[in-house]
Amino acid sequence: MQARTKLDKTIENLACSGRCAPEEAASYRGRLEELAREVIDDALVDAQSKVYKALGDKTRLRMVQLLKVRELCVCEMMAALNLTQPTASHHLGILENAGIVKERKDGRWVFYSIADKELTKGL
Repeated sequence: MQARTKLDKTIENLACSGRCAPEEAASYRGRLEELAREVIDDALVDAQSKVYKALGDKTRLRMVQLLKVRELCVCEMMAALNLTQPTASHHLGILENAGIVKERKDGRWVFYSIADKELTKGL
C-alpha cells in the first residue's frame, strides 16, 4: 500500500471539513489548481517579492525616506546614515534591482532618486 502524501491528507481534511464532498475531493483539487493558474501571475509575484525583500531592511527603508525628499549622491547617503561606501552601495544596489530607486550618473558622481513615486507612497 502506497503511503499517503501530505497533499492527499490536505484534500481529505477539506472533505472532512465540508469544503467539498468526499467523492469530489480529486476534482475539487483540480478546480483549486485551476483557480491558482487563473489568478496568480508568477512574474508579478516575483517582482513583488523583490520589492518586499528590498523594503524588509531598516537601512533601506531609511534610504527610501531620504530619497522621497530629494535626489542624493552616495556620499550624502553615507553621511546622513553613517554608512561606509560599500554598505551604502550594497543597499542602494538592492533598491535599484527591485525597481525602487534609479541612478543618474554625472561624471564620477552617482545620484539616486525614487524610481516610482506610487510604489513608495505609503512608506
